[in-house]
Amino acid sequence: MDRRDFLKTLAVTGAVMTVQRSEAMDILAQKLTNAGGGKVDLVAVMGGEPETMFRRAITEIGGMKQFIKPGQKVVVKPNIGWDKVPELAGNTNPELVSEIIKQCFDAGAKEVVVFDHTCDDWRKCYKNSGIEEAAKAAGAKVMPAHEESYYREVELPKAKSLKTAKIHSAILDCDVWINVPILKNHGGAKMTISMKNHMGIVWDRGYFHKNDLQQCIADICTMQKKAVLNVVDAYRIMKTNGPRGRSASDVVLAKGLFISPDIVAVDTAATKFFNQVREMPLESVAHLANGQALKIGTMDLDKLNVKRIRL
Repeated sequence: MDRRDFLKTLAVTGAVMTVQRSEAMDILAQKLTNAGGGKVDLVAVMGGEPETMFRRAITEIGGMKQFIKPGQKVVVKPNIGWDKVPELAGNTNPELVSEIIKQCFDAGAKEVVVFDHTCDDWRKCYKNSGIEEAAKAAGAKVMPAHEESYYREVELPKAKSLKTAKIHSAILDCDVWINVPILKNHGGAKMTISMKNHMGIVWDRGYFHKNDLQQCIADICTMQKKAVLNVVDAYRIMKTNGPRGRSASDVVLAKGLFISPDIVAVDTAATKFFNQVREMPLESVAHLANGQALKIGTMDLDKLNVKRIRL
């Protein structure tokens, strides 16, 4: 079902889950620590549309030119894993992806590439997520990732379990990349956010599921070419039945966004935010602690300068 037909169905059935204003405000009351002045390590924005929240967040953290330099080849890596329309929160919001691409070009990027190793048929995922259309309209190139020939093997010397992985050539050949996951519940990993989004840049995801998923998620994040920025789309949150979801009842309109170069910190903040919707103890999301143990980031938000903004 394409997005137009889906919206017609919702109009007839009334199946869209709407969040009462009081409930939404409870969700947006998430408290994060601001350690004072100086360089901002993490920005949390609530209450706006995806592109508006990103504009504010990237300004607060120093501007896109801090991460993208003139002439660079950039990859923007959303979650496009599922054949789902944006309203079902299976994939990153296309409006957010579009805004990030535009700002990359405004910062001087020579080229922007968008891709994901999808779970459903990649053509349907790219189309029905709205991301292919949004990315191309913003000037980006959209690459497939459904064949092994797109990947090259790299070593992961700092990893604990996953010692090698085949990484998509777009990541290996770019100058910098931006990680843009959506905040979702996940049956195996408990949460899928920035760290878990790395499974969309590797070929053999089956190995992860067979060999300590939580450790492998942390291990892949030790790769040498790390994302310069992680942008967590929490505009719509899939609170149950992730990562695919079953219906609109799995989705909460939360209107949040988190950005940080620290992948463990941003995922920790996003998981705490998720706890306003559904209980999810940090210790159950074991790849966070595993990532901290591998020194790829910190779960201790009290040590960071966190900027919290409500629009």
